[in-house]
Amino acid sequence: MASTHIPLSLFLTLLLLFISSSTAQPVKRRALLPVTKDAATKQYVTLINQRTPLVPIKLTVDLGGRFIWVDCQNGYVSSTLTPLICDTLLCRLSHSGACDGNCTGSSPGHPNKDCTCSHLAYNPVSRTSTGTRLNEDVITIQDTDGLKPGPYLKPSKVVFGCADTSLLKGLAKGVKGIAGFGNGYVAIPNQLIFRFSRPRKIGLCLSSSINSPGVIFIGEGPYVLLPNIDVSKNLLYTPLLTNPISTAGSSFGGEPSTDYFIGVKSIKVNGDLVPINNLLLEINEENGQGGTKISTIDPHTKLESSIYKALVKAFVHSLTIPRVKKVAPFEMCYKSSSLPSTRVGPGVPNIEFVLQGKNGETPSFIISGANSMVAVTDEVLCLGFVNGGENPTTSIVIGGHQIEDNLVQIDIDNKRVGFSNSLLFQQTTCANFNFGSTQGQDVGGREIV
Repeated sequence: MASTHIPLSLFLTLLLLFISSSTAQPVKRRALLPVTKDAATKQYVTLINQRTPLVPIKLTVDLGGRFIWVDCQNGYVSSTLTPLICDTLLCRLSHSGACDGNCTGSSPGHPNKDCTCSHLAYNPVSRTSTGTRLNEDVITIQDTDGLKPGPYLKPSKVVFGCADTSLLKGLAKGVKGIAGFGNGYVAIPNQLIFRFSRPRKIGLCLSSSINSPGVIFIGEGPYVLLPNIDVSKNLLYTPLLTNPISTAGSSFGGEPSTDYFIGVKSIKVNGDLVPINNLLLEINEENGQGGTKISTIDPHTKLESSIYKALVKAFVHSLTIPRVKKVAPFEMCYKSSSLPSTRVGPGVPNIEFVLQGKNGETPSFIISGANSMVAVTDEVLCLGFVNGGENPTTSIVIGGHQIEDNLVQIDIDNKRVGFSNSLLFQQTTCANFNFGSTQGQDVGGREIV
């Protein structure tokens, strides 16, 4: 089956019809997912309750992932599992490029119930993929007023992919698949419009601690962290950009990228401009290369080789203290004792990504010491950026470490991305959401293992 493009106007019309005919709560609501940093892999892991009866499932968060996929080969049992039929609306919205099963006589508007929608389940950690049948099954998520967890919402069906156990290679211990939050029609944000009437707005707040979880808010603010600080206020916004070419490791022809791109216009170190080839900062609409995206899969920011070398040169020029032996994958390392301590981490030069703005504004994503330096031992800190090589698909991939203890709000409906910059300046962290006694329990109150 060829990939079918759904006009945005038609998609929005269908959404409005669906929402107006549903009994869902008003749109200005928010939902909640805890996010834990896995110590061994540095992956960010969340938990959803899926199936009938509901089962808690750990999933690695892929901010740009196109949909949820889980291991269905090992013990998947559910009385509400149903295949997604080919040539139905949700199948076409998924940009599926294939059908599976008995597709004789199937045609648009007259789908054969034995002809199922197929896609590609991709593991961005192992960079492997496999064909998958798309299905629907129930999940439930937790409501919130933005200050504390609320009740679990009534279970509702969402689209997901069934994958083989072998595709779990490289994922954190206990993880059963990928939670795709990308900018695609069957990723989590869009599906929550269909099923739970939540706006397509993600408040991503990753904790730097492996002992205390961060949080993903889905929907409107406020997003309140202890001690009663609404971190959704005073965000600096930059336009959300579209890459028309898929940047996933596997895709069907004509499938756009579901990654979230922003426009970095220049880079500064300690306030001084870093000389780089600005053409690398633009998205090439013919092949999808270049530009800047945000990732929860890459633990540290990756820079195209020439950008990386220029950044390192500028950083070393600004930080004139002796270096120590490098620790892979990092090149610039220092004794911890040689660096002063500040409210926002080690006292090193700030790295500033100057962003595209509106009306002449130039907002900046500022990376202070807590987010620029990585403690590789108790005695050694390294500059936490890595060389992405020559001719990478994406010139700058902003990794998880650089956005920990920052609020990153992705507002799909208004096509913008907001940055709080380090919450340490506000004397709070992403570990400070008041989960209370509900943290670590499923909908039945049982402890998660």
